[in-house]
Amino acid sequence: MQRILTRIGGPIMMGWISGRGTGPRPSVGEPGRAASVVSVFWREVRDAAARLLRELTGPTRPQSPTSSASTPATPRALVSLARLRLTDEVNRTLFDEYAAHRGTPRGEEETGWAVLGLRDGDEAVALATLPAGAEREAGEAHVRFNSAAQALASRIVRQRDRRLTLLGVVHTHPGSLRHPSDGDYRGDSRWVGQLRGGEGVFGIGTADAKPGPVAGVAWQPVPHRQCLDKLCLSWYALGEGDRNYRPLSVEITLGPDLANPLRPVWGEVEEHADRLDRLARQQAGVTFDVIHGRQKPALSVKVPLADTDESVRIVLEGKEVRYYLARGAEVLAADLREARVDQGLYLLLAELAARD
Repeated sequence: MQRILTRIGGPIMMGWISGRGTGPRPSVGEPGRAASVVSVFWREVRDAAARLLRELTGPTRPQSPTSSASTPATPRALVSLARLRLTDEVNRTLFDEYAAHRGTPRGEEETGWAVLGLRDGDEAVALATLPAGAEREAGEAHVRFNSAAQALASRIVRQRDRRLTLLGVVHTHPGSLRHPSDGDYRGDSRWVGQLRGGEGVFGIGTADAKPGPVAGVAWQPVPHRQCLDKLCLSWYALGEGDRNYRPLSVEITLGPDLANPLRPVWGEVEEHADRLDRLARQQAGVTFDVIHGRQKPALSVKVPLADTDESVRIVLEGKEVRYYLARGAEVLAADLREARVDQGLYLLLAELAARD
């Protein structure tokens, strides 16, 4: 086999890009017009929920707690949900992306987000939002999430804290239907029992709000509803066996949206989701980072090699896929032109095996 490794100078890993990220966010869906058929949303989102639930049933041991404000030192026993706490960045993400979507060519479509967070006692704390994605399938009365991208994104976000779990889903409704529909209930009631505590959080977005007391400032006309300009988010809880949703009081607390650093590389997440998720299941110790690429933020994948101090690094930036071998401070670039990241990795591993 021809040697494909070339020594290069300097480190290639720049570390996780913190904060809300840079560059435009990918567009996500928006409401349709026919309220009577919004139940189609839940029939089509079940595959996304099921895949996320499979991903989020891993170990619960925390790796790096997010903050003392959102991570109780001694978790309380779970009881029926009484309140939802949204971090200020999660709240801003939902309103910002909903507003931005309405101005896109796909603005007549529905949209949605999966919400990750922590359960403790009678409350849920929302810490991350995963968008439906640019590769979603959507129309005027339904949206099918890109479940592969959301599963990979949840894996990446949970590197910080394995206790993060799927809390529920936010989706938009057409017109003024601020409450989940009968069709929503038929879909939700089939899988909500799989969530932690057997209970889920569900947000309904509409664009029919009246102006608040102060222009451009969000307000809560009732405890379970938030409004900003024309946009409105209404929050509900549903438990296994419940006959109906109940309004869920919402509060805002300081904190991050742990998925915001992924927004600048969401295209790369969607493009390579299936293959990267498969790699993470096949290879032990695979980790992901958002790094500074050559021209924009890039998604970095680190695959440690067994019984050595070496690791393979894969950098995904736009349509480009780059492969490296890191050995201490030494970095070797691989002359590979393989866009399929799993096949590229195994070609490189074959080359490494041939050198011994």
